[in-house]
Amino acid sequence: MSRDPDGRRFRELRYGIGALRRKPLLALAAWSVPEALPAALSGVAIARAVDRGFLAGRPLVGLLWLAGFMAAAAVSALGSRQVYRKLGALVEPMRDDLVRRVVTGALAGSVAGQPESGALARLTRQVEVVRDTFGGLIVIVRGFLVAVVGVAIGLLSVAPVVALLILPTFLLGFVLFLGTLGMSAARQRAAVFADERLATSASEVLRGARDVFASGTQDHAARLVTRSIDAQAAAERSLAWVSALRMLCFAVGGWLPLLTLLFAGPWLVAQGLTAGAIMGGLTYVLFGLQPALRNVFSGLGGSGLRFVVTLGRILDATAPPAVAQRLATPPDTRDLTLSGVTFAYGPHAEPVLRDLDLFVPEGDHLAIVGPSGIGKSTLAGLLCGLLRPVGGRVEIGGVPAAGLAPDRLAGIRVLIPQEAYVFAGTVWDNLTYLRPGATVEEVRAAAAAIGATGLLDRLGGYQAGLVPADL
Repeated sequence: MSRDPDGRRFRELRYGIGALRRKPLLALAAWSVPEALPAALSGVAIARAVDRGFLAGRPLVGLLWLAGFMAAAAVSALGSRQVYRKLGALVEPMRDDLVRRVVTGALAGSVAGQPESGALARLTRQVEVVRDTFGGLIVIVRGFLVAVVGVAIGLLSVAPVVALLILPTFLLGFVLFLGTLGMSAARQRAAVFADERLATSASEVLRGARDVFASGTQDHAARLVTRSIDAQAAAERSLAWVSALRMLCFAVGGWLPLLTLLFAGPWLVAQGLTAGAIMGGLTYVLFGLQPALRNVFSGLGGSGLRFVVTLGRILDATAPPAVAQRLATPPDTRDLTLSGVTFAYGPHAEPVLRDLDLFVPEGDHLAIVGPSGIGKSTLAGLLCGLLRPVGGRVEIGGVPAAGLAPDRLAGIRVLIPQEAYVFAGTVWDNLTYLRPGATVEEVRAAAAAIGATGLLDRLGGYQAGLVPADL
């Protein structure tokens, strides 16, 4: 689950919990009570059927206890039906909020000059994935809680000592599993990104296969794809290790209670516990706790990870309503920050900059020198927002450089490019084409600052005409 630079931990989990509405949640909890009956009565019914029925020579009494358990299962089915009817009232408000976020973020980006090309995919696919997985998570977590509470009540009814033997190791396995979820989410996200990078690199090489063979650069092309393949394989191996760790957690929570109860059997009998009570405890483990643990492991490890990864990508890509105002306001500081910036001139070109991290605090000076073609001008264009990175972030005072409104940039950033463009028109038009609202005093001060006052006088003043060829 995401831990972003602002210190917001478990963002997706907190968002999901915050999206729950109190009234439908209470209704869901109320209808979960009858659904807990089979989990609570299964072991009790087995214990009573064995001790008071079959072992006592009264099979009819044993059958009546089992029939009572079946009646409880029928009541549970009615509760389950109502639970699914209430589920939409919990899921749909979150879906509506995500739709608003996607649309608002796309509009804010367009206003700031950053059209959002992925908004349609988020709106039509990713939001639906989040909605479906969120509903599945509610069902899974609710079912787990219902089973555990029911089993705990049943165990205490059968024999408190059996509950003390079973529940601690079961809860230990569950807590260990929860400890792996953050790592699982990070590795799942890494695997998704590795798949995307592999598909991109393979597509680029295949698209240029004719040029690759014509230029004899097969080895270089193979290395490009091999790196992506190795990264993807490493990500899949990391996921496999997480799966193995999850199985270890299940062994602790699902099988260790069973072994504990079996090994403690002679001691329990010596303490006066009946065979039916021990069988009831085994029933709670095998048909209550183990299925509940298996379902929650599978659900949180599958739907849960899809929920976290997909919701994280939506939250990363969408902007809250305050972002549009933030982009139109000068930043509080003028720190320059580049985080993982990658830039290439075209989708199939070799990146000029790759995964560049840079921080220049306000008041500092940085000179970048080197031969032509190493990316100095490209970096300057990225810092000024004239170019947008294909990956990573470029920020001025925490605000995206490309999103700052031009009329809010006075004194914040200035770019003097190496290309000297002169247009047919007046001197004034050439001086103010990037800032048409500049005043005469501002232009005069700028000319004096760079020592161009004499040049302007020789040209004939601000309203004199310019012919590029004459210069």
